[in-house]
Amino acid sequence: MVIDQTTYNDLAIFQSDESFSVFHRINFTQTVEGREWLFRYLNNPFKELKQIKETQEIISLMASNEEHWPVQISNGTLMVIDKFFDSNIDGMPDSANMLNAFTYRVFHAPDFALVRYSLTHFADFFQGMNKWIESIKNKPMPSLMSSLMARVKDLLNKPVIQKLINRDSKQPFTWSETIYFGNYIKEQFRSPTNELVGIFGRLDAWHSMAIAQKELKLTLPEFIETDQPLLEAKDLFHVLLPTPVPYDVALHKESNFIFLTGANMAGKSTFIKAVGDAVFLAHVGMGVPASHMKLSLFDGLLSNINVVDNIIKGESYFFNEVQRIKNTILKINDGRKWLVLIDELFKGTNVQDAMKCSLTVIKGLIKIKNSLFILSTHLYEIGEELKQHPNISFRYFETAVEEEQLSFSYQLKEGISNDRLGYLILKREKVVSLLEQL
Repeated sequence: MVIDQTTYNDLAIFQSDESFSVFHRINFTQTVEGREWLFRYLNNPFKELKQIKETQEIISLMASNEEHWPVQISNGTLMVIDKFFDSNIDGMPDSANMLNAFTYRVFHAPDFALVRYSLTHFADFFQGMNKWIESIKNKPMPSLMSSLMARVKDLLNKPVIQKLINRDSKQPFTWSETIYFGNYIKEQFRSPTNELVGIFGRLDAWHSMAIAQKELKLTLPEFIETDQPLLEAKDLFHVLLPTPVPYDVALHKESNFIFLTGANMAGKSTFIKAVGDAVFLAHVGMGVPASHMKLSLFDGLLSNINVVDNIIKGESYFFNEVQRIKNTILKINDGRKWLVLIDELFKGTNVQDAMKCSLTVIKGLIKIKNSLFILSTHLYEIGEELKQHPNISFRYFETAVEEEQLSFSYQLKEGISNDRLGYLILKREKVVSLLEQL
């Protein structure tokens, strides 16, 4: 699925402040390698349904086999392994007899201590990987997982490594064992170990996705193989909110455009981002924040939410809004299926100009039948003119006012909102009284 950097930023997939990012929310990895693989997965949403379904199966397998996950493989374990290979350790004798072991222990004491300490972590790693492949060897699995597990089994199927796996982990390494295992791993098993670490990184990332689904109550979506765009979700919520209010949403060929209105803070932007994040997560093979969701495979996801001006280039906010819309039209006018999310179109110009520009853009976009659109606006007045188009549905978030106090239900309702609450908020926050006292 095509998704550009602006959309990544708008949907908060990655953020410099990680506590406000989708990546941080679903990151339950144990290792740096796992974190890097998770980052890679989220940077490459799938284009083919086969890849999505395969990942869904892998995540389900991870979830069902959680009790066998090798928790002993920590980030510290992999750091020790990496440091061992990078250390300038004096060469160990080829023969691990007692005399050679004693001599190395006496004359190379620091290196001997490092090797002996590192071997406990190598043992944890190899035993953990072996435990995992043994726990799933009789379970059905997709081809990608099957090939990875076969490779792990092949790499571990070396006599010396099998001895290390099967030895009593509670017993300290003897001097001879230290030379025997240490020399083999250092001289002959560096490349296989690095390959195993890479495979574990992938497993760690998938395991993180499985944990996220359980912890965040995500459900695997149902993909419908159709040439027409489709998105239906029940109890959809924003994955970053601690206590979200769920929505129901439906978009399809006959009703492919949502015209969304409501006051500031009523929930429009949150709803738009919730839809975008859910579709994005679905296309990386993950569960989505909804009790049920079915959708078509989308070719791309585009947003127009947090447009900024560019002082260096001398470009105004409005100019960049126009450029973003222009680029959006050029991209989606290709017959493929796109989901387009637009929040408060043309905020950078006066109301009358914004109304004219918005009507022009909306009337043009609704001609594109192979894409789905959600557009929010304060310009409720243009809604009446758009009602003649049967493929536009009108939704709004209501706001209640009692004794100048605002109350938001965050419930998505049918219709158009004409709430104008800017002055009320200004007054409630004592700005009006402060100005009067000047």
